[in-house]
Amino acid sequence: MFRCSTEEVTTGGDTSECGPTWAASPMGRSGLNETTSYGPPSASSGSSHQSLDEGSTSSSRGPTLPRMASGQPHHSSTLGRTNTSLLASTSDSSSFRSRGGTPRLRRTQGSARAAGRHPAQTPLTDHTGTSCSSATATSVASVIVAVVEGRGLARGEIGLASLNLKSPELVLSQFADTGTYAKVITKIHILVPLEILMPDTASEKGKGTKLFNLITDNFPGVAFTAIQRKYFNERKGLEYIQQLCAPEFGTVLMEVQAKSEHTLLGVLNHTKTPGGARRLRSNILEPLVDVDTINIRLDTIQELLQDEELFFGLKNVIGHFLDIDQLISVLVQIPKQETVQVAEAKITHVIQLKQTLDLVPRLRMVLKNCSTALLKAYSTSLEDTRFDLILEQIKTVINDDITYLKGSLNMRTQKCYAVRPNINEFLDIARRAYTEIVDDIAGLVNQMGEKYGLPMRTSFSTNRGFFIQMKQEGVVLPEGKLPSEFIKVTKHKNNYGFTTADLMKMNDRCDEALREIFHMSYVVISQLLSTIHEHIHCLYKLSDAVSMLDMLLSLANACTVSDYVRPEFTDTLAIKQGRHPILERMAGQQPVSNNSYISEGSNFVIITGPNMSGKSTYLKQVALCQIMAQIGSFVPAEYASFRVADQIFTRIGVDDDFETNSSTFMLEMKEISYIIHNVSNRSLIIIDELGRGTSAEEGIGICHAVCEFFLSLKSFTLFATHFLELCQLESLYPNVENQHMEVQHTRSGDTGAESVVYTYLLNRGCSEERHYGLRAAEMTALPSTLIQEAKIIASNVRQQLLAKHHSDPETQRQRAVYRLATRLLQAARNSRLDPDSLRMYLKGLRKQYGAELQAAGQPASMNTEEELLTQPYSGEGQ
Repeated sequence: MFRCSTEEVTTGGDTSECGPTWAASPMGRSGLNETTSYGPPSASSGSSHQSLDEGSTSSSRGPTLPRMASGQPHHSSTLGRTNTSLLASTSDSSSFRSRGGTPRLRRTQGSARAAGRHPAQTPLTDHTGTSCSSATATSVASVIVAVVEGRGLARGEIGLASLNLKSPELVLSQFADTGTYAKVITKIHILVPLEILMPDTASEKGKGTKLFNLITDNFPGVAFTAIQRKYFNERKGLEYIQQLCAPEFGTVLMEVQAKSEHTLLGVLNHTKTPGGARRLRSNILEPLVDVDTINIRLDTIQELLQDEELFFGLKNVIGHFLDIDQLISVLVQIPKQETVQVAEAKITHVIQLKQTLDLVPRLRMVLKNCSTALLKAYSTSLEDTRFDLILEQIKTVINDDITYLKGSLNMRTQKCYAVRPNINEFLDIARRAYTEIVDDIAGLVNQMGEKYGLPMRTSFSTNRGFFIQMKQEGVVLPEGKLPSEFIKVTKHKNNYGFTTADLMKMNDRCDEALREIFHMSYVVISQLLSTIHEHIHCLYKLSDAVSMLDMLLSLANACTVSDYVRPEFTDTLAIKQGRHPILERMAGQQPVSNNSYISEGSNFVIITGPNMSGKSTYLKQVALCQIMAQIGSFVPAEYASFRVADQIFTRIGVDDDFETNSSTFMLEMKEISYIIHNVSNRSLIIIDELGRGTSAEEGIGICHAVCEFFLSLKSFTLFATHFLELCQLESLYPNVENQHMEVQHTRSGDTGAESVVYTYLLNRGCSEERHYGLRAAEMTALPSTLIQEAKIIASNVRQQLLAKHHSDPETQRQRAVYRLATRLLQAARNSRLDPDSLRMYLKGLRKQYGAELQAAGQPASMNTEEELLTQPYSGEGQ
């Protein structure tokens, strides 16, 4: 109803709300830390974890960035063949323009003190060498640095881009910093910047953030430029990387995308609302531990997958909801002062509230015939009469056709005509005046087009208001340039944008009329809000329903993309042909499937295998599948059964920590100490290498002691190691199982050279590979003589230090009895087999037991078997 045909021109895309993003250098959000403890906040708040800035470094030209003072690497990427005017071209908002519209100078400011005396000015088109306060007297600055800090939950996460004007190289970095921002300051000191760019929301416009104040204080002689926040845009940044990155450095794009897409959240996030995305993220960080609640979610997802009409109906309705949590927050806030901006915002909030409540009847209709308990509960909660009551009160003041639209001009029109006519006579007069001015602007543009014979049209942008736009194609300008009457000329792609003095005056009149409209509308809206405030808390129920339905739809959508299966919950972790959920989504990669089995009878699995054989990937796969199951999601496997874990402990990765003066080994000890002090019998423990930061003897001793501690618990443990000596634990403890990543050896027929083929398949037993570290070294450029000498020394050391220990027959017999007993106990607890299938399973156990006894050198005693099968079970610990 209230739509304007005037074309709108937008100047920027959506801006990311949580992480630092770039117009020329986007960096996605960091994924989960590799060392993470899942569980209640009280248990996980002090968990041992790695800093977000500990990650891989991707560079196209070797080590282009020096390390920070802490010695920790950052997520960074380097682009070749970049346009050196890229960053400068995006800062229109802070630029002076000459009468002809060509940018000449950009006003910049250093610290508050320097700005008060004489603001610095930096030439836009020619960055000459300028000395910097942080450099030596002989240094010449030639680097432009852009800095942005994440907002909300991502505060403290820093994005940094640096462009050296003397070389075609753009370096992108993302890292986490402390409250002192020591890493950022050190990094900027190393780069010796000519100019620093930051979002205007962090500078004086935003009253100066702590980071902004620190930078301006530490670099008073460096030119500072404030850029509109909308130019720090992730989507645009990725486009720039694709456009500007040299083909040789195509992996840079993968590195940048991996920061946001290749995480569990990236795989499962198909949400349509901000509330649904927040809920999914919080569930991944803190999975459920109540089996009934998990199964209720699984039932709901199963119904969504089986009922296409319900699935697509919900998806269509949920996609129209706005951020209800944020809407509730702004509706209950009382402004400190009544300004035009406050009035305009309140009108917008009421329009958003009306659209939200208009969707409730549609949501009720979709959930009307659902069958699962959760959907029925939400359907009942939406029957609350307060939703209809608030909507009726809103419609007495707000026009029925008013809705929330994207686009500043469309939304401005909606806000202008939001309040019904005949409620405020002065408001009606102001709206008529506004309409006349808009008509006059359209008439003026038409007159200009007829006067000069040019195809002009009226356009609108938030910054410029109404202006004239004209396509360049097929237009012949008199004397090759626009008439002098047109001012503030800009050129974007194939379009000219300009205005006239008369049009600018009309824009001023239009803005004045709008201020009157917003002020009088605000008076009416404030009275409306005061009447509905007492019922507004019912929106919390709506927010809960929408965010949960959005999350469940997202999890159901993930099942349609990949072949997932519904998990069961027993006292056993059993996964048949499980796949890594993230690798499965990565383009061009089909992950190898593996089976996993951990029970009370074999709750400690030692995994060995060569470097790069897939041990770490397999460990993460199990942890990710456990998390997916406990948030109520289907999992990538043919069959999956899980025991609910109260916490997931991981010790993955090797690095040191300069800030806490901790070496690699000390960090390992701190992390394993945290696990030991907080682990329970229901925990899942993932350890990828331990004791590698010290000598082999000490490392083996520590690993052995830690393993024996975990063996005394009923927690499920996956322990990957290169210490093959730990495999002897299988002969000492019946609940230990050795597994290894299988590799194959091939020999070239031409050269006779032997090569290793990684199968990424997990098999029973200890790895038979020896000196596989030396095999990996052979793949590098190390001299062959050095490799051969290393092999000889390694063989001699192994013969001197290692001796194989075989368990005696009695130990093997006890182990066979223990395994049979635990499997019978598991079958008694969890079996859902029919009598014939159960009989076949028991016969298989009997056959396997006999084979194990024969392997131990003892005949299978039928009396012993019958006695074991018929003896009543007297306790869980026996």
